[in-house]
Amino acid sequence: MFRNLLLILLCLFLSNKYTLAQTAPTCVQSRLSTLQRQAVAKPEHQRLMNRYDITFYKLDLQLERNSLNIAGSATLQAQARQPLTVFAFELHPNLQIDSVVVNGQRERGINRDGGDAAVTLSSPVAALQRVSAIIYYHGSAPSGASAAIGNGFNTARTPFGSNVTWSLSEPYAAYEWWPTKQVLTDKADSVQVSVTTDAQNKVGSNGLLTHIADLPDGRKRYEWKSTYPIAYYLVSVAVSDYEEYVTYANPAGAKSPIPIINYVYGGNALQYYKDEIDKTGPLIEYFSELFTLYPFSGEKYGHSMAPLGGGMEHQTMTTISDFEFTLNAHELAHQWFGDNVTCASWQDIWLNEGFASYAEYLALQKFNPDRAKRWIESAQSWGKRELDGSVMVTDTTQVSRIFNYGLSYKKAAAVIHMLRYTIANDTLFFKALRNYQQQFGGSTATTDDLQQVVEKTTGLSLTYFFDQWYRGSGFPVHTVDWAQNGEMVTVTTTQTPTGTTSLFKMDMEYLFKTSAGDTLIKVAHNQLQEQYQFNLKGTVHSIQVDPNGWLLQNTREIAPGPVLGIEDDYAASKVILYPNPVPDFLHVANLPFQPKTATIFDATGKLVRKYEQLSAPEIRLDVNLLKAGIYHLYLTNGKEHYRSSFIRINP
Repeated sequence: MFRNLLLILLCLFLSNKYTLAQTAPTCVQSRLSTLQRQAVAKPEHQRLMNRYDITFYKLDLQLERNSLNIAGSATLQAQARQPLTVFAFELHPNLQIDSVVVNGQRERGINRDGGDAAVTLSSPVAALQRVSAIIYYHGSAPSGASAAIGNGFNTARTPFGSNVTWSLSEPYAAYEWWPTKQVLTDKADSVQVSVTTDAQNKVGSNGLLTHIADLPDGRKRYEWKSTYPIAYYLVSVAVSDYEEYVTYANPAGAKSPIPIINYVYGGNALQYYKDEIDKTGPLIEYFSELFTLYPFSGEKYGHSMAPLGGGMEHQTMTTISDFEFTLNAHELAHQWFGDNVTCASWQDIWLNEGFASYAEYLALQKFNPDRAKRWIESAQSWGKRELDGSVMVTDTTQVSRIFNYGLSYKKAAAVIHMLRYTIANDTLFFKALRNYQQQFGGSTATTDDLQQVVEKTTGLSLTYFFDQWYRGSGFPVHTVDWAQNGEMVTVTTTQTPTGTTSLFKMDMEYLFKTSAGDTLIKVAHNQLQEQYQFNLKGTVHSIQVDPNGWLLQNTREIAPGPVLGIEDDYAASKVILYPNPVPDFLHVANLPFQPKTATIFDATGKLVRKYEQLSAPEIRLDVNLLKAGIYHLYLTNGKEHYRSSFIRINP
């Protein structure tokens, strides 16, 4: 999902967590329009809804392209897990319930508490028995911008002069336009959406358009049906005087060409967007190669345009505002990651948004490689904006946290990029993604499920990876010192984590640029401070950390040797560090240069103090806030460096 610049600026300003360096061109763009959107159903009502499993949704509605008015019925078919004396569902209080018929019997005992609706059954339903509830209702949908992108049900004028009415239910707004059960792990087996509307309109929805009926009053009735499992928030409608444009995709393994049905604004919109729309077929074919055959190949893919400022991955028919390449790729990739395999909890939204975002990068690698490097660099930059940010969502009541652009989208994509690097075998990486789709397709999955699939496919133990990058927070910052003595190069790398993860274990690549040529070396980084020695020919001019841009990390400084205190014993011997042990103030005298910064690391290599306003010529550092123990001091002006150790004692 994506959003517009104005909403980004508003959200970032209110959250006071970021400085905006670039816009967020993905489906999160409009999802953050409400900073304090909370889950709807009360816990007790959720328990009542969990007494049954949904099997089928049928919507039969009257809608127009310029109105929030809704009238019609919703049929909820289910199987009772436990004996049912009450049938519970969700519906916004703006929408009035006219009547409820359960298993053919009209019920009188209808209780409503906000969005929670419960019907007392005159004939209880036994466990494992079927139940069919038809809710007749009408009203005007709310317009409080309570969904992830605007409202659950919206109407607006397009840039091309027509009006569109559309739905967008993620994460908790389906109940704003139809009676439903908003539980991720309870997918319906199938869905049918029928809409009666003005004859000028077309209606886009899920699955196949099975019938268009001409009604006696001059209106038309569009009947869509999908036989694939579907989560509540992926059921959709879009109504406008659309122009229809159909293309086809021919992925390997498909029984027949897959229709791509595009409902495009009237006027000259099709001429404007046609070239970008035509890229959808090749994307379907490429993603089918990478992830498994397009999951809904027996029906269709398509787009219904709406001025929502981005896109929403409604199953088999994305609602979209334009066809910018990465937006198109992102929403299409959701058909695998989000629609076919749906996150089992909003805590794991990265399984939807992270993989859809990473698919943007994969698409660029394939079709526009010049943009791919900039894309991953941007993702990593966004992912580092919160020093203590976590991919795991700990507060799923807040939409702003669920759809945090830097974390759930960009940091998540960067983590997937590192998973690919850690596996170090693209054949196994993409095989793992295909196994994940095959094992959990049509259902839901957790991060633990993904981890188990990847481990089984690759033979790797990855608990440490998911602990530090999913369950943990922050990212590593590395300080690198190096020195050369003949053909021996000594590299000391100190890691400082920014969040709760105490150590980020990873393989790190170093590119040595020497007078004899370039040498790339990969080594394991398993401690906060690592020291390596390499035999290299020629004189080392510079060292680059992670030259291929795989890692979510910062390199604070790469200090070239010689470093006083290690290689240049004569110069280092003239420096006086006193008193040592030190109770309060540490002094450094006879330093042969004036440093700009002084940093102190504890015995584990963690940065504990940094000083930037240094006295001259003798350096005086206040260490009163340090606990008793051994510390390492590092002084530099960017070109010259001095490193030593001292002991802090209690005065």
